[in-house]
Amino acid sequence: MGTFYQSFSQGEPRTRSKGLSHRVLYCDFKGLECMIKGMPVYAYRGLNPSGKEIKSSVMTESVGQAKIKLRNDGIMLIDIREQKVKQKAGGDTGFSMGFSGRISVNDLALMTRQFSTLIRAKIQVVQALEALQDQVENETLKLVLAELKQKVNEGSSLSKALAEYPKIFDSVYINMVDAGESSGTLDMVLLKLADFTEARVRLKNKIRGAMMYPTIMTIIGMILISVVFTVVIPKITKIFVNTKKKIPIQTEMAIWISEFLKNYWWACLIGLVAIYWLFKKWSRSEKGMRHWHLILLKLPVIGGIVIMINIGRFCSTLATLLNAGVPILICMKIVKNLIPNVILKQSIEEAREDISEGRSMVGPLKESGHFPPMVTHMLSLGENSGELCPMLKIVAENYEDQVNTRLDGLTSVLEPIMIVVMGLVVGFVVFAVVIPMLELNKLG
Repeated sequence: MGTFYQSFSQGEPRTRSKGLSHRVLYCDFKGLECMIKGMPVYAYRGLNPSGKEIKSSVMTESVGQAKIKLRNDGIMLIDIREQKVKQKAGGDTGFSMGFSGRISVNDLALMTRQFSTLIRAKIQVVQALEALQDQVENETLKLVLAELKQKVNEGSSLSKALAEYPKIFDSVYINMVDAGESSGTLDMVLLKLADFTEARVRLKNKIRGAMMYPTIMTIIGMILISVVFTVVIPKITKIFVNTKKKIPIQTEMAIWISEFLKNYWWACLIGLVAIYWLFKKWSRSEKGMRHWHLILLKLPVIGGIVIMINIGRFCSTLATLLNAGVPILICMKIVKNLIPNVILKQSIEEAREDISEGRSMVGPLKESGHFPPMVTHMLSLGENSGELCPMLKIVAENYEDQVNTRLDGLTSVLEPIMIVVMGLVVGFVVFAVVIPMLELNKLG
């Protein structure tokens, strides 16, 4: 990383690389001084020479220079304003944007992949950030890249600069970039980050697709049950009250539920929100997160999918980094940061410590009880034979296929469960209301 900053600070010209759209710029004293001070970014909206409306941004020393530059480029301005990323208390990043304030995961993945390509082409970090600023379309991301370039140009490491935008770059992203800078494998780390981000989007979309039908059916079922208990049952219970006969216990329960939902529906909503908030707070605490992640691993069906996803990610990333010549200890550190489950992460950290002491990584993974025997056996064979990378790839491909199969079958597993639950609710209503009504008709 040091050579990146050194050559730039000495005024070395930025030459055009093949496939890059940024201009040839020479860092004379004045230009370098402006960059170190940090030129403002102006977001604008205007009409190009063909009359088409465009939205973009430009970096100049003042709004006057920005207007002159755009006028020289043949752009008729409609609106222009300076944009800044404001840091809120607690480290959160809030955006004050004129046009677009959202950065999608796809935008981040594409930017990361382009960044990896530029670094692999031996482009300096500052120049790569400048080139990315010209290439990305998202205006918010343009602004963030401009400020990242300024911070790196002032001597900050890339990982420290990224850490100032926690709502955009999570801890995994920052830690991996830090490891890549330390080991000199930033290009490989960024490439893996892009793959990881895109895989996460695909997995999320697949899970959403699998859960779509059960979710719709659950919502419809809850609406119908609410209507039955708040509208239908109150009308029917009047008949039981008028008969002045002893009401069965199940009917009393149905009447109580109906009255509660009818009179205290607002308390139910507040309770649900409070439970969700308390759960989020608990699951984000160190102790709560550990318990929750352990519960996830032990859940039927879901636990198996979680283990497969994490082990597949572990094997795939480790194989990629080892193939690139990254030292095993640094590989394990990077891989650990990619695993969201703290239980599995702890096992990987223990394996890393064993490797640093000259022992095998397989011991801690086997002792955790969460890595299947097939995985630990193949890793052991790979270590002993010197063919660890091929073994890791085989395991990763196998688990990726299994995850896809399990997710495809998730709907078929949830559907009968939902049918049973709905059947129990309908059975309760029939047992509590319909049967007593038929008995009253017989007596009448």
